[in-house]
Amino acid sequence: MKVVGIIPARLGATRFPGKPLATLHGMPMIGHCYHRTKLAKGIDSTYVATCDHEIADYVRSIGGTAIMTSTSHTRATTRTAEAMEIIESEINEKIDVVVMVQGDEPLILPETIAETLNHFDDSSVDIVNIMSRLRDYEQFIDKNNVKVVVNNKNDALYFSREAIPSPWQSKEDIPMYMQTGIIAFRRDVLMHFNSMEETRLEQIESVDMNRVLETGGSIRMVSTDAVTIGVDTPAELKFAETLLKNDNAMKEYLK
Repeated sequence: MKVVGIIPARLGATRFPGKPLATLHGMPMIGHCYHRTKLAKGIDSTYVATCDHEIADYVRSIGGTAIMTSTSHTRATTRTAEAMEIIESEINEKIDVVVMVQGDEPLILPETIAETLNHFDDSSVDIVNIMSRLRDYEQFIDKNNVKVVVNNKNDALYFSREAIPSPWQSKEDIPMYMQTGIIAFRRDVLMHFNSMEETRLEQIESVDMNRVLETGGSIRMVSTDAVTIGVDTPAELKFAETLLKNDNAMKEYLK
């Protein structure tokens, strides 16, 4: 099985412009994401997909491979798919599984990335997404965090920026899970996903994985106990830097 890791990244984020090159422990955030993806077992090769030469130049300066993509992308999945097709044309080989790792999650563990691949032994699984338990109620109601509820097979039922399941009866013992920035796709499923029009619930929630659910597909959710954080603000960058202080994975690539 040919597996690649692709990290979509751009400088023009609305809430935190330039964040891929914001530094943690002396290294730009995109560098942490690149090295951590590269360390994941089962990933044959790792790429950064970007429309910004500043990001591409940095990735190449650390020995990585950057794929230049269109400036028109509004979704990480379409940028990832374009990069995948460019990679296939360059290596003259069809890719089986693409692991998309968001470029703003510098705490992602290599083991967590690798965990997604174990589920593709099941031929009925086409998409695998990591979810992590939210640490407190404030995170649960934060609309920057995409919440997810699952069925008894751990397949996603729905994604929302609202608090789901509802805490209206009690705030105690609620399964509070957040979608993380690791999503693995079978190659043809990613292409089919991007060929579909955006759906109504996807637009309402601003969560593209709802397109899969709304059109009858399924997403296997895999829980991790590891602390993850998507960096959307300078304050979150500082918090992530604190959490990375004693990180074992970082010690591997900052030797």
